[in-house]
Amino acid sequence: MKPLFTAALLICLPVQAAQLSGVVQTALVSADDSHSWQNDGTGLLRHDDNGIALEQSLIRLEQTLNTDFSLDIVANYHADGEQHLGLTQALLQYKPLSAGTVKFKARAGFFYPQMSLENLDTGWLSPYHYTQSAINSWLGEELRIAGLEMSLYSPGRQRRSPWSWELYVGAFRGNDPLGTLISWRGLALHDRQSLHNDRVEFAPYPSVVDPSRINHPDWVEPFHEIDGKTGGYAGLHLSYFQRFELRYYFYDNRANPLAVNAQRLYAWHTRFHSLATSYQLTAETKFIAQWMQGDTEMGPRGVEADFDAWYLLLTHHIAQHRLSLRLDRFMVREDDIWPWDYNDSDGRALTLSWRYDLSSQWQLGLEQHFNQSTVVNRATVGENMDTEQNQTLAIVQFRW
Repeated sequence: MKPLFTAALLICLPVQAAQLSGVVQTALVSADDSHSWQNDGTGLLRHDDNGIALEQSLIRLEQTLNTDFSLDIVANYHADGEQHLGLTQALLQYKPLSAGTVKFKARAGFFYPQMSLENLDTGWLSPYHYTQSAINSWLGEELRIAGLEMSLYSPGRQRRSPWSWELYVGAFRGNDPLGTLISWRGLALHDRQSLHNDRVEFAPYPSVVDPSRINHPDWVEPFHEIDGKTGGYAGLHLSYFQRFELRYYFYDNRANPLAVNAQRLYAWHTRFHSLATSYQLTAETKFIAQWMQGDTEMGPRGVEADFDAWYLLLTHHIAQHRLSLRLDRFMVREDDIWPWDYNDSDGRALTLSWRYDLSSQWQLGLEQHFNQSTVVNRATVGENMDTEQNQTLAIVQFRW
């Protein structure tokens, strides 16, 4: 995939200068001492210490090649985690000019399906909260498309209709380990997107790492192709003027749950439905919600888990201020044949954020987050199954 991105970049550079943009967020963090999964712990938050942290640092390159093709690349730097610098998105977009009422467009590369109505800002960030929902935290960790997406779409304006629609189909490889984290660690809440070739660590649960049990490392590299099978997804977008929007997706990576690579990483057969909606209540106030339901399987029903998550988000914008409130609910339920490997987990979270735009480049923000969770396999590493976590972030953001 890297030669494709390099070739596309070399093609576009002589055409015109690239448009560069970026975001840097620095946070003053006040967090409890529940160790993060990044530090071999079972906490659901990114931070587990007080102090100053680099919350986000990204650069985005956009370039129009001609009237039909454009390039979009996002590179991130993380001070935490296993890998610090890398790509989170790199794609070539095809969107030809057309006078018809039904049009065609396509994307190829390494990118997110457009399931989220929360992560709409540059670099797949959220304009509402700094700590993202459990659903989109998981997508940022474990899901990326390395493949091709095609779409038919029809703007309502060209049909003199208040309704617009888009249909999506995609095919991909390189997402076979999807399901590892939610099955063993459970869903988390944060804003760290996994980089291409990144490694995400979690607590060394005995049932997972014991050579006489599953014999899996206490980490996962999410973007591996293990079984050589092609996955797919389909999506539908509907919108009514600028007031109402709905997005439905069905995703199936079609992985063979018996396949395993030399690193002892398994292919997980993961399928889910995602339904997201937003409604503009007034000119200043918007309601957003998303629901996801699916299942994942690894081995001969060695791990089989159903997952269900949703959030409700209310955001109000007035002058340079934005206030946002989100309620999360998430759970994982096991139905497999290994009683010594625990996969049940559930939780709820409340997040309140305030953002103030000092200018088009500078923003100040405050966020208070609280969650309660039960993760059964915490007991196997000597921790309480039930825990509560609090986190306060004071953010200074600069964008260009």
